[in-house]
Amino acid sequence: MEVFEAIVSRRSVRHFDPAHRMSDAEIEQLMEHVLLSPTAFNIQNWRFVAVQDDALRAEIRKAAWDQSQVTEASLLLVLCLDLKSWAKSPERYWRNAPPEVAEAMVREILHFYRDDEALQRDEGMRSCGMAAQTAMLAARAMGYDSCPMDGFDFKRVGHLINLPPDHRICMMLCIGKTLQGAHPRSGQLPLADVFMRDGFSERAQ
Repeated sequence: MEVFEAIVSRRSVRHFDPAHRMSDAEIEQLMEHVLLSPTAFNIQNWRFVAVQDDALRAEIRKAAWDQSQVTEASLLLVLCLDLKSWAKSPERYWRNAPPEVAEAMVREILHFYRDDEALQRDEGMRSCGMAAQTAMLAARAMGYDSCPMDGFDFKRVGHLINLPPDHRICMMLCIGKTLQGAHPRSGQLPLADVFMRDGFSERAQ
């Protein structure tokens, strides 16, 4: 599927074929492309939990106010961020770079993130957001639809997936074969309302 077509045709759907499951090869293909998403300093601070156990999915559905897509989608991904990825052997993120470049980047990583917990969290949220968009577009190119979710009890889902203390959940993403297309777009703002050149005008404020 052509990139622009995937962007235009990507919609959030909530009615998936519960009998369909993605193959392991399809999941691997999807995730290999998701891993090409950008992260600052290449710290790759996202972590992805594919929930495949039916009983666990049922518990997560309870924590998501019984939203059916949690159990009916082919794939349920919980997108998490590792707050301390910057401090966990950061040299591995630059192992293929020239030694002088790798050493400089590791110094920059440690200097940039140390002692700034808000930045660590914000960076993880940005990374997961970009990865989620990559996943949704890649899924669309593979003939699947998706539904990003933040309507769930984050603390409960974290407990259910055994989330480490230095991790946070960003969102969940349901991917699968839709049974019912999305409704018409409900009201996109015109480009002129959201796109500015060289800053905000007094009128816009």
